Amino acid sequence: MLHPAAREARPRPLATAVGLADGWWSRLRGLMGRPPLQPGQGLWIRPCQQVHTQFMRAAIDVVFLDAEGRVLRVLPAMRPWRVSPFLRAAREVLELAAGEADGLQPGDRLVFQPLA
Repeated sequence: MLHPAAREARPRPLATAVGLADGWWSRLRGLMGRPPLQPGQGLWIRPCQQVHTQFMRAAIDVVFLDAEGRVLRVLPAMRPWRVSPFLRAAREVLELAAGEADGLQPGDRLVFQPLA
């Protein structure tokens, strides 16, 4: 399933091709062994409070979201073979190509909408 993600206050999409990982295996696998994300691509992981970048080929921006889609924390350019901090308040994570989360701040709200 693909979803665009946009900041609530700005209609410009943050990403237009976002995969959904909401099952046990899809959340564990994430982006492992896949080609690096390109601008406009992302992976929405739910539920999620922590991520890893084992077996990944490129750095990613990691955006932790609460239950309402508000940004809690942004980890820019998280390199391969790292483990993020555990964020108890996080309910979802959006992984983007490195640099795509530039400008996102805690408190911003992201909205996910199905492609028409």
